[in-house]
Amino acid sequence: MSMAHTHRQWLIGLLLGACAMASAVAADEMDSPVYSCLKAWGKHPFGKNPEYKTLSTSVKVFGIGHDTVDAEPTNSPALVLVNPSVNVAGGSEIQVLNPYGWYCFRTTVSVMGGLTIKAHCKSHLATTSGDVLEVGNGEGDKGVTVMGSTQVERVGCD
Repeated sequence: MSMAHTHRQWLIGLLLGACAMASAVAADEMDSPVYSCLKAWGKHPFGKNPEYKTLSTSVKVFGIGHDTVDAEPTNSPALVLVNPSVNVAGGSEIQVLNPYGWYCFRTTVSVMGGLTIKAHCKSHLATTSGDVLEVGNGEGDKGVTVMGSTQVERVGCD
């Protein structure tokens, strides 16, 4: 068995384990991630039992797979739960471009790769662990690295 074949089997096993881990988190806690984000934001326009949409899980291996995109603007605040992104040996991107979007991110798994979150300047971002993702107030400051190899890049700031 070649070293490349063994390395590939190891990465596939790691990816399958990461997917199982992400599924277990989603199955155990149906609504609490949304409420964790609402608590992190403090003031929000959604009330006690908010309706929300869910963006599906994104899986990329060696750069093959699809990125998650939410590019449809709404006329009013929209609460969106962004399911985990699993990325192995490559780059992945999540685009959350609704200026009225309040995006609640579940955990991402990135092994030997990076994740970029492109978010509209006016959107709100938080994680299910209760962290609000913000960019500094300096002029021209449109990016920040969070969650290890995850980078948040703000777009549409003109």
